[in-house]
Amino acid sequence: MSPAKQPIGQVLKGLGLLDEAGVQRALAEQRAHGGLFGQQLLALGLVTPEGLARGLAAQAGLQWVEAQALTPEPAALERLDASLAHTFRLLPLRESGGVLTVALADPLNTAVLEDLAFSSGLEVRAVLAESRALLAAIKASYGAEPSPEALAKAAEGVSADPSEAAASTPVVRLLNSILNRAVRDHASDVHFEVFHDRFRIRFRVDGALYEVDSPPRHLASALVSRIKVMSDLDIAETKLPQDGRIQLSIDGRPVDLRVATLPGISGESCVLRVLDRSAVSLDLKQLGFGERERRLLGAVTRLPSGIVLVTGPTGSGKTTTLYALLNEINDPGVKVITVEDPVEYDIEGVVQIPIHDDIGVTYAAVLRTVLRQDPDKILVGEVRDGETAAVAIEASLTGHTVFATVHTNDAPSAVTRLLDMGLEPYLLSATLEVVLAQRLVRRVCSACKQSFEPDDELLRELGPDAERVRGRQLYYGKGCDSCFRTGYRGRMVIAEILLMDETLRRAILEGESTGELRRRARSAGMRSLRDSGLDAALAGATTLDEVLRETGAY
Repeated sequence: MSPAKQPIGQVLKGLGLLDEAGVQRALAEQRAHGGLFGQQLLALGLVTPEGLARGLAAQAGLQWVEAQALTPEPAALERLDASLAHTFRLLPLRESGGVLTVALADPLNTAVLEDLAFSSGLEVRAVLAESRALLAAIKASYGAEPSPEALAKAAEGVSADPSEAAASTPVVRLLNSILNRAVRDHASDVHFEVFHDRFRIRFRVDGALYEVDSPPRHLASALVSRIKVMSDLDIAETKLPQDGRIQLSIDGRPVDLRVATLPGISGESCVLRVLDRSAVSLDLKQLGFGERERRLLGAVTRLPSGIVLVTGPTGSGKTTTLYALLNEINDPGVKVITVEDPVEYDIEGVVQIPIHDDIGVTYAAVLRTVLRQDPDKILVGEVRDGETAAVAIEASLTGHTVFATVHTNDAPSAVTRLLDMGLEPYLLSATLEVVLAQRLVRRVCSACKQSFEPDDELLRELGPDAERVRGRQLYYGKGCDSCFRTGYRGRMVIAEILLMDETLRRAILEGESTGELRRRARSAGMRSLRDSGLDAALAGATTLDEVLRETGAY
């Protein structure tokens, strides 16, 4: 294996900067808490920031540059504007013989280098530097990072032609600033919305949408065109929806953006799904699962075979929970393969396969191939149809544990959904082991948390559950700078876990209704989504409003 393809832990070992005990310690910490392997090395003090950067350079086959060598030539600086330099942590050092040498802190930041090569007409050669030293050199060379307001004002005079505007420096700077802010604010989605009299940009943070300062209406087409250029979409096609993907590195963190454009009566709108791999937690406790739930799910990861379903609406954190479950069992003695559409986060040591329906690489087709790869555990991004469900059943019957998602409102409904796909009841009852239904609720901001006792109106809204909270202390956030005045900061899971037993298996064979399955599961000890939410509210982790919003129908 070439050095450029070696895991960073092995590269650091080869450089004498880390030993095997350190590698295993960092891997254990990564399995417990998620994040990037390099971040765990730094947090544990196993390597220095400079040592990690040297390892990344060796892994990527790039030249290493010391801090004192980060002295750019004036002509090279003119090849890159300040906004790009600050956003993507790039510093042009010199230009010679048609080659522009650029220092960066992240060797994965290749997309912006290709963009720079295209705009400059030069060959771009990357060298690697330590992040803090590089940031200091960028500030010394370009000054402070421009504000979004200044960038928007600078962009007001761009060309009306979308193709020209998309490549103009002010528009490039403005979009980079917006994306940078979205990542720093931990936005999950960025909405670019065009109306006849204005242009609106909104961030979805912790599940709620917030409007941010938006540029003038006439810049809408230029910004959307710029997004289409970055995601390799057809800039001339404005009448049909398009989907694409952008890979960036912001503040040294790898970020994927899933792009979806949509034509409207006032122009094209666009939504970006932000997948910040370094921000995701793969620890069940940090996700919000209680001790009892973690114990049950820990047993799930040790199942030798069977089907484990995670269900809930779009955006309820299903894939993250599945990743956390796989993280519990991810070690050299277990072969794990995932089949996803798309692959959302890279997991060290796991084989991850993306779906491409347009060329026939479907869930069912890939699953059949995966079964010949000798896996122990298989993750299926989504069970969409009867064919995929049938192959998942086949895999579980042949000694594999299959983890999958399905879209239903609660755990018992997942059984009915699979039967509606055409699965035979006897096969489903023989293979289904666990169904986990979940929702995401916002956490109360710890900096401005206040307690109160629920009044009669709130108790009436709770109905039969009112007695659980009568006379108890509940909590809310009154709003502060830490939570953008919302009273909330971050999100957590509330869940119900249906464990299959002989009674439920017989109920499936006998074709009992979803309501009857739910009643039997509750009798066997299943705690509902509402129960889980009320426990979280009484513990001060979330608010009763959040629980009612997510479990109002239960």
